[in-house]
Amino acid sequence: MNKPLILIVEDDEISQVVLVRTIGSNYNTLVTDSSDEAKILLQKNKVDLVLMDISIKGSKNGLEFTEELKSLDEYKHIPIIVVTAHAFEKDRLAAFEHGCNDYISKPFTKDSLLSIIAKHLLDF
Repeated sequence: MNKPLILIVEDDEISQVVLVRTIGSNYNTLVTDSSDEAKILLQKNKVDLVLMDISIKGSKNGLEFTEELKSLDEYKHIPIIVVTAHAFEKDRLAAFEHGCNDYISKPFTKDSLLSIIAKHLLDF
């Protein structure tokens, strides 16, 4: 059985490594630091879930990019989990207002991240 493919959109290299190490044994991963490259990766791959930081490179931040993806028929079904250091309640609310499916703040535990991902990938 194929592992689900998760796109990690994260501009911090250390956070990229942490995320890949945290989920890499359970899931296949693609990593980028920019909304522009993420869009290209989404067009070229069947991505099952996106882990989205709020502060990313490219023409849109993570919230703007989430809103764009959720407005497009070809991507609106893909769960988007915001993974961010922005830990205030207003940040969490803003993430949901922009269309994310879930939210986890850094630092997180491996179990909490894997649990949130699994909740959104019930079909696998």
